[in-house]
Amino acid sequence: MKLNGSQILCEALVREGVSVVFGQPGGAIMPFYNFLRDYDLRHILCRHEQGAAHMADGYARATGEVGVAMATSGPGATNMVTGIVTALMDSVPIVCLTGQVPTNMMGGDAFQETDTTGITMPVTKHNYQLMDVRDIARIVKEAFHVARTGRPGPVLIDFPKDIQTAEGEYVEPDGIELPGFKPTLRGNVRQVRQAANLIGQAKKPIILAGHGIILAEAYDELLAFAEKTEIPVITTLLGISGFPDTHRLHFGFPGMHGTYYANMAISECDVMVAVGMRMDDRVTGRLNAFAPYAKIIHIDIDPAELGKNVQATVPIVGDAKEVLGQLLAEVEPKEHPDWLQRLRELRIAHPSLALPESTEKMSTPWILRQLYHATGGEAILVTDVGQAQMWAAQHYFFDRRNTHITSGGLGPMGYALPAAIGVQAGRPNEEVWCVTGDGGFQMTVQEMAVIAEERLPIRIALINNGYLGMVRQWQELFWEKRYMAVEMQNPDFVTLSEAYGIPARVVETTDQVMPTYEWARRIDGPVLIDFRVEREENVWPMVPPGASLQETLEDPAQANEDAITVDEMREMVASGSGGGGV
Repeated sequence: MKLNGSQILCEALVREGVSVVFGQPGGAIMPFYNFLRDYDLRHILCRHEQGAAHMADGYARATGEVGVAMATSGPGATNMVTGIVTALMDSVPIVCLTGQVPTNMMGGDAFQETDTTGITMPVTKHNYQLMDVRDIARIVKEAFHVARTGRPGPVLIDFPKDIQTAEGEYVEPDGIELPGFKPTLRGNVRQVRQAANLIGQAKKPIILAGHGIILAEAYDELLAFAEKTEIPVITTLLGISGFPDTHRLHFGFPGMHGTYYANMAISECDVMVAVGMRMDDRVTGRLNAFAPYAKIIHIDIDPAELGKNVQATVPIVGDAKEVLGQLLAEVEPKEHPDWLQRLRELRIAHPSLALPESTEKMSTPWILRQLYHATGGEAILVTDVGQAQMWAAQHYFFDRRNTHITSGGLGPMGYALPAAIGVQAGRPNEEVWCVTGDGGFQMTVQEMAVIAEERLPIRIALINNGYLGMVRQWQELFWEKRYMAVEMQNPDFVTLSEAYGIPARVVETTDQVMPTYEWARRIDGPVLIDFRVEREENVWPMVPPGASLQETLEDPAQANEDAITVDEMREMVASGSGGGGV
């Protein structure tokens, strides 16, 4: 049976198990959209193509499946780039489909012609340009395989307009033959045994668990491994919800705004089992002072990450689930009572998650802790970038698997709102909260129309301090409070939300917080809460730029007498002894 290229592409998507796509039509992809309506594919119309990519990203993180975003040529494709890079840096499997001008017009600077494959080559795991209708089925199958296999990531398919209308036949590919692309899943047996031997000798071991735990669904293996060996677990920002936050072996997340005791555990440990994480600078602090006494076992499916930033004593290439299963079989049960007691004492002496004694002020950490109590810890939180992101990671406790979704590597403001749409589309029976600041919210606020149109029951907790909060914090601490371009004249967010048909309330006092959460949770549909919070509240703890984890700054109101002060750290950063710039 003869089909055109658009029909073949739709057929290929359905056979890959795709049920929902996010995008916006335009001239160069219009033939495809003409036939999309004939297939069992739910289309969610974004209001900006960056939003489509973030929606696909959120969908992929929430479901473990490949998210699909689509756009037309030129500005449609270039608008997606921020979302594509976000997926690349956080290892998220998405496939982006972009229209392109007809092949006979390529290279002639036709209207909305852009070298999309050239632009996205550095920021995709792989990309394709379809030049023959006979290649469509094979390339779609390959694209989904590449996106989801090994270290996941974004793949782009550029689809010229004449190929969308050209006739051909759908021929199911026999298989996938990609020479050179054969990711290693099981760890080398000799290296696994070396690692087990190091773990057996350790007196102060820690596990540093990253996003790879969630991507590999290695939850059971990590929990069993930690409990068998009695090793404390620290989760990276993207590793949060890979291990229960309230488990007795969990000691927070590390790095620039991690808990003091997590940073000290890294600084004092003698063996570190780092699994599914890439030694990001926001985790490590100054590299030459990271885990100075530790022998490091680094497990990652991407061999390029091993030794890239931190030299490993035992590097193991492999899937987190597979390798942890291998290690679990090799290690002997062991206890570390003195080490665990040391970390418990650090947690008592340096209570990084202590809330203000007074509940009179609209403190964002307190507000987000109340969200945890209101939801019983059962919600999925999709968080934006900046202060609200850090406070949510600190003060909402994630015991349920894969319920913390945020951007890590790229950190684009505006991620949370569209990503929450993808999350809700992928897990429609879950309670989804979008936690965002007033700055990030306005980056992608137009996607409120999508929430209203689709009647998605997303609850938005808008942290409104009238500032670009994290930039303001840095200007206060390290630039002598010389505020520049950080104060915002915000709209009336309640009126704005209601203009989209979404009910909203302002919360200005702490006694309104819990009743408003209860009100929002009773509404069958989307809702927005505008929290008017303390304007110049800072995120603590904090590792200043260029500093080591050992130089973690604590809240001046709670720090011990021997803690480094803000003034001392400012002098160190200014003089260069703190290790450099931002």
